[in-house]
Amino acid sequence: MHAVQRLFKYRKSISTKPFRARGYNVIRCENCRIALKHCICQYKPKCHSKATFLLLMWDDEVLKPSNTGRLIADLITDTHAFIWKRTEVDETLLSLINDPTYQPFVVFPADYANEHQQVIHQVADIKPPAKQPLFILLDGSWREAKKMFRKSPYLEKFPVLSINLDTQNERYRLRKANGDDRLATAEVAAHVLRSFGEEENGDLLDLWFDTFSQQYQLGASARHAISVDYLEQLQAKN
Repeated sequence: MHAVQRLFKYRKSISTKPFRARGYNVIRCENCRIALKHCICQYKPKCHSKATFLLLMWDDEVLKPSNTGRLIADLITDTHAFIWKRTEVDETLLSLINDPTYQPFVVFPADYANEHQQVIHQVADIKPPAKQPLFILLDGSWREAKKMFRKSPYLEKFPVLSINLDTQNERYRLRKANGDDRLATAEVAAHVLRSFGEEENGDLLDLWFDTFSQQYQLGASARHAISVDYLEQLQAKN
């Protein structure tokens, strides 16, 4: 059981009432959170990565079956997850980000960095990378992520890693053409992996995300049309 699954079980255990997101009546797999008949757990690929991620999750984000933060933890073994709180900060979280072994980077657009924060666009820009990079992702809606960024003073001392979308990449060029340039958390992590020099792992996480999205939609609507079978592509890789 990885960090996001543990956090999901904890958050569910302290809920005073059932969390009812869209599609709450669907019978889902407890792990991948997709409708049981479209479960993808058996297809989860193996990934060997040297990256470390920390997910700061909005309170109810971890309960949403559509959350993609869990996809990162599915593939990247060294992933940590915490629920964000405005006034209470988990001591384990503080210990992690202040561990001298790590160099934390807050993954967020450069426009939001304060005047004292260093902004980089590639992990390779830090030479030499004397410490293990710890990539901090703010997992929630865009409005929630901005609030977490502004209201977390313990993050202000860390550099901001601002990921530039590769507009030559067909996948992202099409998203922008459709007016959707907001990436899911897993997609951002895929970009981070590429910045970290793990191109194949970035592509694998993208494919895992595409497979999840497609199977999730199939579980939500029998009329969902498939133009590209990502599950088939994933099986070919395994």
